[in-house]
Amino acid sequence: MTTGMDRAITLHQPKRLEFGMGAAARLGEWAADFSRVLVLASPRTAPMLGKLGLTGQVTLFPDVPPEPDDRALSAVLEIAARVEPDLVVGLGGGSVMDLAKLAACLWDGAQVLPDVVGPNKVARRLSALAQVATTAGTGSEAGIRALVTNSATKAKMAVESPQMIADIAVLDPELTFSVPPAITAATGVDAMAHCVEAFTNRKAHDLIDGYARQGIALVGRYLGRCVKDGTDAEARAGMMLASYYGGVCLGPVNTAAGHALAYPLGTRMGLPHGLANAIIFPHVLAFNAPARPQKTTEILRSLGLPASDVPATVLHHAAGFCRALGLEMRLSAQGTNGDDLPAWAAEAHAIRRLMDNNPRDMSVAEVEAIYRAAF
Repeated sequence: MTTGMDRAITLHQPKRLEFGMGAAARLGEWAADFSRVLVLASPRTAPMLGKLGLTGQVTLFPDVPPEPDDRALSAVLEIAARVEPDLVVGLGGGSVMDLAKLAACLWDGAQVLPDVVGPNKVARRLSALAQVATTAGTGSEAGIRALVTNSATKAKMAVESPQMIADIAVLDPELTFSVPPAITAATGVDAMAHCVEAFTNRKAHDLIDGYARQGIALVGRYLGRCVKDGTDAEARAGMMLASYYGGVCLGPVNTAAGHALAYPLGTRMGLPHGLANAIIFPHVLAFNAPARPQKTTEILRSLGLPASDVPATVLHHAAGFCRALGLEMRLSAQGTNGDDLPAWAAEAHAIRRLMDNNPRDMSVAEVEAIYRAAF
């Protein structure tokens, strides 16, 4: 495997990053010159609005759902068109921040969602954009992608554009204190999966490997502590940084088979994105071990696990890591009887924008075998 050091790469990051306890309150000072502010939030994160210190005319949209679809985006854009915001703020996890990106670019109606699906199709940005993360998982605050589910087909539609990079990203660990242990664990494994899938990717690059290594090590050091004590400020900060590094990895390299296999579990079963990725993560890491033996052993070592590149051993230790966080790793316990696994395998295999990144080719039958092993 070549390292790709001489391969051209483009890395986009937010213009400003506020990090650490109390960082949320500093957003108001930065945003003082904006007169019309639209804040997107979920029902869980809407009560955090007061922590941001925003002034001027602030409109709150408090109903962004998990795994948002095109109908949810339409509801957001309808309100944004009325407000005509100078600033859009995403206050939440990946779903909220993804819709904030799209709202900041599309609210005038000059482009609609089908116009911008794919890379580099967003014409311009209409509003300033602030992203305030309230989970440590997606890393959406760091990146230029937004995912929306097609309500008719249940397929994920990906929009990618430098126009959607945040002007400011806020990582305040205090905003994650109330995240329950099970969600903390699942979103933390999702953050790690972003790093791992970029690290072992066919498009892996030395520039991104540095972020991936740091992110994986931070998860190994801090995720268990966050699950045990949600108010551990140092551990929460460490996981927010790990999530941010995972988001950086997504830009120039992106994820691979792990996320492709997780998507149908979210859109078809309704599993939260983090949990779907956590269930799949050990299986894909083990499957890819023969293609990336050195990096696989490094990943396990960074997680505090015995180093190995033997697939069965990798699966055993990686699944054990997830179970030790309290995660239910059996698909059969999540409300499916297994009848749909062949259809989901074909659907996941067709997500070529991710599957083509995987370091080892994976057939439809091999995808189904992973689902059955996870069942």
